[in-house]
Amino acid sequence: MCRRLTGNDADAADATQETLLAIVRGLRGFDGRSRFSTWSYRIAVNASLDELRRRRRRPEPGVDPFLDAPGRGPMGSAGSSLRSPANTSDLRLDIDAALLRLPSDFRAAVVLRDLCALDYAEIALVLDIPVGTVRSRIARGRSLLVPLLAGNRTRPAERPSEQP
Repeated sequence: MCRRLTGNDADAADATQETLLAIVRGLRGFDGRSRFSTWSYRIAVNASLDELRRRRRRPEPGVDPFLDAPGRGPMGSAGSSLRSPANTSDLRLDIDAALLRLPSDFRAAVVLRDLCALDYAEIALVLDIPVGTVRSRIARGRSLLVPLLAGNRTRPAERPSEQP
């Protein structure tokens, strides 16, 4: 979950480490009012969002790691067919790239629902927001993902760019 929320392995590792440390430190204070999994998800979400805030304060390179990384371009040489959606590793990377473009509050709700399979009430507990807000964030996040994922079915050079 930390990987999906932060968008890269290094930040996810930092968030995961912070999550595990916070769980160990806070275990004595866990009062059982919620399930342990809900409590630990909340800690992981908070650690991931903290990591995202720290990342915003760091300078970022101007290279898009999802488009310019070795082996991430279209399959084979120029003129060959596009990546197959059946290739799960490519699909997973496309989903991660699309999730990164969502606002963090929408991303957290979508990841917890669609990738972690939490129900709306659990997500509300994890994010400390009302169930209605969870529903709207999931709906808005999904609606933002549709065009992003549709754009990933084209070659990187053909994808719409956010840069002027």
